[in-house]
Amino acid sequence: MKVVCLLLVLVAAVAADKIPDFVVPGKCPAVDTEGLWNQQRSEHARYAGVWYQQAITSNPYQPNKKCNRIEYSHDGQGFEAKTCGINAEGNLLRHNGKIYPNPLGVPVLSIDYEGVFAAPYTILSTDYSNYACIYSCIDYNYGYYSDFAFIFTRSATPSDNYIQKCLDVFQSYNVDNSRFERTEQGSSCPYDALEAL
Repeated sequence: MKVVCLLLVLVAAVAADKIPDFVVPGKCPAVDTEGLWNQQRSEHARYAGVWYQQAITSNPYQPNKKCNRIEYSHDGQGFEAKTCGINAEGNLLRHNGKIYPNPLGVPVLSIDYEGVFAAPYTILSTDYSNYACIYSCIDYNYGYYSDFAFIFTRSATPSDNYIQKCLDVFQSYNVDNSRFERTEQGSSCPYDALEAL
């Protein structure tokens, strides 16, 4: 239902000659989601825990602008998700969501946060202990697509080596690295207060 609503919004936007900035001409890169699924499925429990967003491509659905802390709790099938950070107005903000196997049987996870449409959630690469490269891409009719990319690390202040690993992975899928914006993390972030939200 949420995807249908999104498509109606996109159709209305196109009809009004106002295509959202995140919907662009082209198509999603070829990703071996089935291979990744088969490789990662038995390891999903290791993906649980706390991650820190280090970089993100432009995403109107991510209101937090800095200090993003993501906590995943594995329930045996998918994850309960809690994302906390600081928005553009300087307020602490929490969003709840779920990550679960695609209900249509497609070998990929789906992410569904409150107030946002469900979308594919592909872990392009991770070592589970230090970094994760996350990608979400949706193809639309008439040669348009939208994609969002994230770089997560287990440490709030990681080695640049882990961020570079993800940039290299994204580059291999022709995701332009200049699209990434670094997310402020570190000593200026109130992690205890964010964890308590």
